[in-house]
Amino acid sequence: MTDQAENDIHGLKTLYIIQKAKNFNRWVYETIKPFCSGEILEIGSGIGNISQYFLKEGYYTTLSDVKNAYCKKLRVELSKFNSLREIICLDIAHDNFDKEYYEYFYKFDTIFSINVIEHIQDDNVALKNCYNLLKPKGKLIIIAPAYQKLHNKLDIALKHYRRYSKKTLNMLITKNNFEIIKSKYFNAVGILGWYVSGKLQKNETIPKCQMQFYDSFVFIFKIIDKILMNQVGLSVITVAQK
Repeated sequence: MTDQAENDIHGLKTLYIIQKAKNFNRWVYETIKPFCSGEILEIGSGIGNISQYFLKEGYYTTLSDVKNAYCKKLRVELSKFNSLREIICLDIAHDNFDKEYYEYFYKFDTIFSINVIEHIQDDNVALKNCYNLLKPKGKLIIIAPAYQKLHNKLDIALKHYRRYSKKTLNMLITKNNFEIIKSKYFNAVGILGWYVSGKLQKNETIPKCQMQFYDSFVFIFKIIDKILMNQVGLSVITVAQK
């Protein structure tokens, strides 16, 4: 298995900063929860920022990450939950995926992936492999950074190959034989923060103080998303069915 660089300093620091943003993490969780059922696989669990909510509420969930260091941390932090099925080191774009992970084919009712596919050079292969892991009629939920024009210093430091629009993400998903159920943008106010922090201030990680400030006003930002009817946002979310 290809174990990507364990010294992902910017990525790990960002995960720890976001871990403290409890209001934001719950917002993400509550947004995708209605589409999750049965046996769930999270691709790219990181340090468990969203995983913990599913496990605490009793969803049968398998966690995964391409990095051994993250898998080890997940085992330390989250093995206490009875609803945890397994923690696996999984490379969704592995060169020999069919042979390496055949035991997981057609096993899951739901797969969700939050801010992962932008890190994968061949995102088409990643979607093809997700298809094979799902049961018939299984659901795929993808959250990815939106708008290529927002690509800046933060994206470069976090090793993002690209950002997506609803159109480009949905084209990728339907190309791999999924049917789109729902697609929308998410977190409109976040656009301003990403632009200021990454483009103007040229930060390589989200400043802790900025994330704390943002998290304090998530209840307002949720209302703004509703007012704007999710027509713009820092992220794009698509739910699809096999």
